[in-house]
Order: sequence, then structure tokens, then C-alpha cells
Amino acid sequence: MTSPAAPAELPSVSGAVAQPGAEGQPSKPLGAGPVKQALVLFAAVLALCLVAYLAMALPAAWFPKATPKAWFAQDLSITRGAGHLVGGDLLVTGTDATGVAIVSANTEFNSVDYPVVAWAALDVPENADVRLLWRNDYMSGVVNTVALKEASGRLLPLSLAKNPNWIGHIKGLALLIRAPIQEPIKIHGVRIKPMGAIETMQDRLREWLTFEAWTGTSINNVAGGADLQDLPLPTALALVAALTLAAWYGLSRRKPTLAALPLVAATLFVLCWGLVDARWMFNFGRQVSQTAMLYAGKTPEQRHLAAEDGALYAFIERARTKLPQQPARVFMVADAHYFRGRGAYHLYPHNVFFDPWRNTIPPPESLRAGDYVIVYFRRGIQYDPAQHRLRWDDNAPIGAEALLVEPGAALFRITG
Repeated sequence: MTSPAAPAELPSVSGAVAQPGAEGQPSKPLGAGPVKQALVLFAAVLALCLVAYLAMALPAAWFPKATPKAWFAQDLSITRGAGHLVGGDLLVTGTDATGVAIVSANTEFNSVDYPVVAWAALDVPENADVRLLWRNDYMSGVVNTVALKEASGRLLPLSLAKNPNWIGHIKGLALLIRAPIQEPIKIHGVRIKPMGAIETMQDRLREWLTFEAWTGTSINNVAGGADLQDLPLPTALALVAALTLAAWYGLSRRKPTLAALPLVAATLFVLCWGLVDARWMFNFGRQVSQTAMLYAGKTPEQRHLAAEDGALYAFIERARTKLPQQPARVFMVADAHYFRGRGAYHLYPHNVFFDPWRNTIPPPESLRAGDYVIVYFRRGIQYDPAQHRLRWDDNAPIGAEALLVEPGAALFRITG
């Protein structure tokens, strides 16, 4: 008899069975380690960048004891030039014979505690020479001055921590404006700040989270917060992400980890994108609430009147009663391209002409009897009611009848 054959050994198949990780634990999903490391490193780099920014930005102590002080429009006076109070703003409407306007405030504070002065002003001319004036108790007979910078019609805050004349007790602050004032300059007030670490970060957060209402361009983009920002949020996040990626690359000593570099870069991109998008969603939610308060429950006509161009819409509706029912040739003119475009929209289905790019009016020879011209806050328009002649810019006058005349707006019918 032959003994039964021993069972044959099964050949081993490499990789057929998943191998446990270190110490018998299941292996981690691919990429979990680098992603976690990138997030931790991002937080660390963010903290370091924050400390570095404050070290460069703070003009004095990190945690001062002083609190901000402010003087508002009703606390200010115009010592040279012309102006008046309207609501919560002081409107500077003109200069004196020397071309200067001065707005002053009676103050008394220690310069050491308040190194930053910020004037809240709007519609400052781009070519204006604007200066801060002050006196101190060391040289009470001397008026000190330093230039202020303008951006987008606003005055930027000024740090005087290193100014040798910003010493002692400051007795009086003033704003000097040297420029031809065609449109009123709105001054809400002046604020002095100790600018410690907490206040500086509060200012940055306030700039990032400032409500940005819909505008004529926000259908395509939203800038993100206040008009003027010392440190825009997208710029700050992009810098932190770039430094994080560079630090992760430098700390990765093993070559296999470099394969995760695209994954880490994608993680940082999604993280920063999400933070910026969260700010946008926060702004969007506030816009939805404001829109509901403005338009909800109203008729279409009431919604038009409540919109930003409500005054223009109301004038166009009154002008419609003077226009023929059949579509006519209507020329819409205004200094602002927004009013030209919106006015044309409200005038349809009339055959409306308007220049969307330039503030122009066709020459008189292009118009014919029976045409209509709607003027809405457009300079250079002259009308002689005795002669029934209409003239604009440097052109020859043309016969016209005034059908509707209101402050800043009018409707004319060309008679030839």
C-alpha cells in the first residue's frame, strides 16, 4: 500500500492580503497625514504672520490703556471757507479768497497715548492738498502741519508716532483743504486712536466684514469688505498659504512625501477659497435681508420708486405723460452713464438713443422736428424760454419747446 500523499502547499501570492500598518493597526488612508500636517502648519504660519504684522503695524504699545476718542460733525467748526451741517455730516462747500478751507476741532489729549489720527471724509478731490494741523503745549504759538493722503475720495489714517512735533498735550486739531471744491466734501468727524494690538485686529476684521451692498459692478465681482483696506483678506490668505506650502516643502525630508505636494497645495487652495467664500456668503445673507426689507410686499411701481434710481424713475414716469403713445425718437442725456443707461431702460419701448460710454449729445443737425430730449443732471444745457431755443456745449442753438422742467431735469420737444 502506498501512503496518502501529503497535501501540496499553496503558493504564496504577494499582495493578495492587505497588510496591517505599524503595530498591527490598519494603514491610514492615502493623503490623510500630509493634509493634517498642512492644516496644522497653516495655523502655525497664520499665527506667526499675525505677530509679524502687528510688530510692523503697531505705532506704539501693544496693549495701551487709553481708549479711542472721537469728535463728530456737530463738534467741528469751519474757520475758513464755507459749509453747513446736513444730518450727521459737515459739508464743506467752498474755500475763502485764498482757496483754502479749514475745519477745526477743540481737543485736549496726550500725544503719547494717541499716535494715530483718522479723519472720516468723503468726496475729497483727487488733486486736493489736504493737511492735518495741530498745536501742542510746548510751542503753543506754532501751528504744525503734515500732509494727508487721499484714496478713492477718502482720507487715509495718519500715524504720527515718529513725528517730532507730535509731543505734549495736543490743543486743537484742524483739517486744511486747498483745492477748488466743485462738489461738497462730507466730513463725518475725526478720531484719535491708541492703535494697540486688539484695536488693530478689530479694525482689520471690521474692514473684512463691512457690508458691501450691490452696485453696478457687483453682478460680476465683489471686492470684499470696506472700500479702503490696509490688509485685504484675499491677499493675506494668499501670503499665508504660500508660506505654508514653502514651509511644508522645506520640512519634508523624505522624497516619498514630495509626491503629496500637489495634494497639500490643493488643500491650502480649498481652505483659503472657503474662507473668502464664507465672507462672501455672510455679505450675501445681509444683502438678502436688506433687499427683502426694501422690496418685499410692494407693487412693481413701489419697488421702482424704492430702488437706487427711484428719483429718475419718478421723473421718467412724469415725462411719459408728455410723450406720444406711439414710439418716438428720444435722446437721453446725463453726466452720469448710470443715469443715461437707466433712463433709457425706463423709456422703452420708445426709440431711445444714449451714449453708454461717453457723456456726449448728437450735434443739432442730427435732430429733427418731433424728436425729444430728456436731460437729467447734465451740465452745459442752456434753454431760452423767450426764444424757445435749446443749446448744449458749444453747438448752435436749436428750436425746442420745454414740456417738463424740474430741478436738475427737463423734457424738451425739438421744433426745428
